[in-house]
Amino acid sequence: MNSPTGVIIGEDGLARPPWAAQDPLMRQYYDTEWGMPVRDEHGLFERLSLECFQSGLSWATILRKREAFRAAFRQFDPDAVSTFSEKDVERLMADSGIVRNRAKILATINNAAATIALRADGGLVDFIWSFQPAETPSPRTLAEIPTVSEASTALSKALRKRGFAFVGPTTMHALMEATGMIDTHLVDSHRRGSSGVWQTR
Repeated sequence: MNSPTGVIIGEDGLARPPWAAQDPLMRQYYDTEWGMPVRDEHGLFERLSLECFQSGLSWATILRKREAFRAAFRQFDPDAVSTFSEKDVERLMADSGIVRNRAKILATINNAAATIALRADGGLVDFIWSFQPAETPSPRTLAEIPTVSEASTALSKALRKRGFAFVGPTTMHALMEATGMIDTHLVDSHRRGSSGVWQTR
């Protein structure tokens, strides 16, 4: 059932945005993972990598390929990925289970090395979370959900200076949403405020 606030009320009585209301995989992801804080290097590197691959594609496509991505990229262990050779690149380009985009594959290998380099300055987690803004949006409709922000633009620039690639402002905004740095759940969604990071409605 559609709601005038933009959410859809499911058969379970819970309110979700349209993108999470139909596909069972997307619903499970929304209900249990999206918007929850990610504060470990391994988990954040995986999310950063998947957001990189998602650029220009739907998140549903990436989510359906997630396990194949994990297998192909050694469970997104930065230490392992940073050692990938041209032979590994060719292996990945032949893997139909993932998104076969050479530029994104090379960026992920590059970003693994950049993640390791950041350890000398506190690590990826502290670096990314230092760009958490003081306030979070409170969207009531889909049209009110921003796709970029000052914080995501600043994070993008900072990561690029540290050698990261495929980390544009829009991609970083999506990362911030997915990892709880901001809460862009619709105000009437049953998941609003679930991260524990933001208590406002």
